[in-house]
Amino acid sequence: MGIAVTDATTNVVTAQLRGRRRDVTGSLFAAGLLSALLLSLLILLLLLWDVVRTGWPVLSSRGIGFLTAGPSSFPAEAGIGAALVGSFVMMLIVALVAFPLGIGAAVYLEEYARDTRLTRFITTNVRNLAGVPSIVYGILGLVLFVEVLNRMVDIRDQGSLLSGGLTLAALVLPIVIITTSEALRAVPRSLREAAFGVGATRWEVIRHHVLPAAAPGILTGTVLSLARAFGETAPLLLVGAVTGFFSTGDAGFLERLTRSPFSALPVQILAWTTLPNEAFKALAAAAILVMMAILLVVNGIAIWLRNRYEKTW
Repeated sequence: MGIAVTDATTNVVTAQLRGRRRDVTGSLFAAGLLSALLLSLLILLLLLWDVVRTGWPVLSSRGIGFLTAGPSSFPAEAGIGAALVGSFVMMLIVALVAFPLGIGAAVYLEEYARDTRLTRFITTNVRNLAGVPSIVYGILGLVLFVEVLNRMVDIRDQGSLLSGGLTLAALVLPIVIITTSEALRAVPRSLREAAFGVGATRWEVIRHHVLPAAAPGILTGTVLSLARAFGETAPLLLVGAVTGFFSTGDAGFLERLTRSPFSALPVQILAWTTLPNEAFKALAAAAILVMMAILLVVNGIAIWLRNRYEKTW
């Protein structure tokens, strides 16, 4: 009797696996998901084709001159040189400020801090800050960094590269903390216990075992955070980004960093797209292609670093 019941159950399971009883609802749901994916890809391809079709003639005709020329009221002479310099300088500020603070905060929360109400409160707020719209960080930068820097260097109503970089650093700081925390949690606890078992101190365990093992996730998160900061526009508009030159006159580096008008590539693209002249819209499309190329390189570096450290560990 038991053998017969087992055979019947086996036959039912086999019939289900072979699809004799078709799940219509599941099939329709899967078809809907596939349709949404294909539609999204189609829209993306159409947008990419329009950008390439409009911007490639500018890049092919002007070449390196488009990347080095400054802003101009004449489309044939305008370029993204000043905007590129401003973006790269701000990314350097973001890397110097957000990455050490974010990684250090994550290491403390995961490896040193006890599981208390205060720790859980801090962790919850960090995760909430990661979902705050970027425009809010622009307001924060305007109130905090611009006003403070203006009083320190005795100027008024003018943003700077330093205030823009600090605003973007505050924007990506919660993301760096979260990605680093997740990478640290992914490290097996047995690795820590083995290191403690041979007499290593907590710092030695973190320095020589935990951080190297979590390096792929940390590097991927930090590089992708940098890529997000590179494409932000709204916070920079609030802290004073203009479509002007990176520096004026014979000012030194510190004065350029804190006093000179500054621009960024997303801000320059936005300014060109609002102009009625079609030639400037072609310049905006060419600048979008340059930005996409930079972001692809950055994402490629993140993937390469992740794969390199994964092979090591």
